[in-house]
Amino acid sequence: MIIYFVIWSYFARLFRANSLRMDAGEGTAAYLRNSKMAAVFLVLFAVTESTMSWDFIMSIETHWYSTLFAWYTFAGFFVTSIATLAFIVAYLKHRGYLEEVNEHHLHDIGKFMFAFSIFWTYLWFAQFMLIWYSNIPEEVTYFMLRQDHYRGIWLAAFFINFIAPFLVLMTRDAKRKKYLLMFMSVVIFFGHWLDFYIMTVPGAMVTAGHHAAAGHAVAGHEAHHALYGSIGMLEIGTLIGFLGLFAYITQHFLSKAPLVAKNHPMMEESLHHAI
Repeated sequence: MIIYFVIWSYFARLFRANSLRMDAGEGTAAYLRNSKMAAVFLVLFAVTESTMSWDFIMSIETHWYSTLFAWYTFAGFFVTSIATLAFIVAYLKHRGYLEEVNEHHLHDIGKFMFAFSIFWTYLWFAQFMLIWYSNIPEEVTYFMLRQDHYRGIWLAAFFINFIAPFLVLMTRDAKRKKYLLMFMSVVIFFGHWLDFYIMTVPGAMVTAGHHAAAGHAVAGHEAHHALYGSIGMLEIGTLIGFLGLFAYITQHFLSKAPLVAKNHPMMEESLHHAI
């Protein structure tokens, strides 16, 4: 776990440092360094994201596994990050910053939100369909638990993360409206929060129920109810706490440097970007 965060934090600081060097006048040299290090980071992230998804999430249900799980969690991470980026860009433009950003830039971000929402849906269905079709007892228990005890949240995560982007972001005009992008980014973020909730809580509740029953803390009917989780003040408070921390850190670092890397070698093309 420590190695994961050390690698990710190191590269985040490295990319930012090179971006600041562009502002200081290094321009192309700093850009090329970032490009080379980005290729290295992609390889490291592909490995660490996969093992992280197994260690953090799939290990909760120790007898279940899916060969698609690392791709599935990556799709959720990526579309959520794009949604967060869309919200920040649209919000800053709404506040009078990022004057260089036009509707074509917003359109590109909206296309990424739409495309990776469909990609996530493809992986969601592929994982479910293959496990349902093979009907292997060690695999189907994962979905049986969610269908029997968390059906509402399980289906809500699917419909919010697929149907909402599909219907709203399908058209060209929808991707160019900053307020609609902000709204959809919030919807997608909440939908994937529900998705990660449904990935972690059911297995954790079963494990807690088994331990409690083994320790005679609960028995019979009470042990059965340990299968059920709920979204309460703890979950909502944790979400608000981490969102607040993220917002504070993001705004703190945004205020420490120019929002536009003026010496970026592709700045001129970006300023005249049109699709």
